[in-house]
Amino acid sequence: MPRRNRPQRGRPDADRAGAASGWARAESGADGDWLVRSVPGSQATKVYRCPGCDHEIQPGVPHVVAWPADELGSVADRRHWHRACWQARDRRGPTRKRF
Repeated sequence: MPRRNRPQRGRPDADRAGAASGWARAESGADGDWLVRSVPGSQATKVYRCPGCDHEIQPGVPHVVAWPADELGSVADRRHWHRACWQARDRRGPTRKRF
C-alpha cells in the first residue's frame, strides 16, 4: 500500500524560502534571523572551515549550514558550522579569520 504524504501542520515559518520545502528551518538569535539546514554525515562530502572555531569540518562529519534569513540562500552567504559551534555562537567571541 502506498504511503500518504501529509503536510506538516504548525510550522510557523513555512512561508520562508527553504523552510517551505522542508529542507531548512528558521532560527532567531541575538545575531539575527537565520535559515539553518542539518547535513548528515553521509551527505557531507567536502572539507569546510567552521567560522565558530576555525577548524576544518572533515567529510563524513555531521554539521549545519546557516545563512541569513533576509537573503535567499546565496552561495556566498552560506556557512558550514559544527553543530556545537552553531549552538554556542552567542557565548563565544569572534575567531581568527583565514583569507
